[in-house]
Amino acid sequence: MGKIIVVGIGPGSFEDMTPRARKAIEEAQVVAGYRTYISLIQPLLPGKEVIGTGMTQELDRCRAAVEAAAAGKNTVVVSSGDAGVYGMAGLVLELVLQLPKEQRPEWGGVVAGVSAVNAAASILGAPLMHDFAVISLSDWMTPWELIKKRAALAAEGDFVIALYNPKSRHRPDYIYEIQKIILEHRSAETPVGIVSSASREKEQAVLSDLGHFTEQEIGMFSMVIIGNSSTYIKDGYMVTPRGYKVSGE
Repeated sequence: MGKIIVVGIGPGSFEDMTPRARKAIEEAQVVAGYRTYISLIQPLLPGKEVIGTGMTQELDRCRAAVEAAAAGKNTVVVSSGDAGVYGMAGLVLELVLQLPKEQRPEWGGVVAGVSAVNAAASILGAPLMHDFAVISLSDWMTPWELIKKRAALAAEGDFVIALYNPKSRHRPDYIYEIQKIILEHRSAETPVGIVSSASREKEQAVLSDLGHFTEQEIGMFSMVIIGNSSTYIKDGYMVTPRGYKVSGE
């Protein structure tokens, strides 16, 4: 049997990839991943078998990777950011555990990576210094009514809220509904940061507020971070105080 490892490659640049992640990819015989993410690590792939598929083909891709490992090939499945945060770690592990023990490839574990929310926060300043909730607006796996409920409860609880997958061609209006829900619990002046393509070539960051942030360009590669009642913007930085007494504040 070969070994299968799930690797988070970070948000985009090689500088944000951990040495452990790079080593796992370099030592693999087979690398599987969404084509967009495969393209980000192309310099590490010469001489390797590549299993690249498109969006919504995650199950087929992961099953092929598990089969390759079971056939004796050391295999890596890559996800952007952290593989355990909206990544492929869970799906790959479930597929491995479904096999009879004598047919399972060796489980090499999950290599953690820098998630998109961490990368976006670092660009904006320090917006995640207190409790925060991470919510995906994609209803591909989660009913929309449940997503709205989670957003409402997070807003009521005064969490900083980070939104993955905030907008796409197929659901252009969800972000406006979420805005209305959060405005029921939070001031329109609440700071909001939008980071698109964090750590990639077309990286962009914009600071706005809860009442107006939907006027900005937001897409599938954007991360939206909505502050809590204490978050503020100063000199171009978004800050959520942790509670320390800072001289001069």
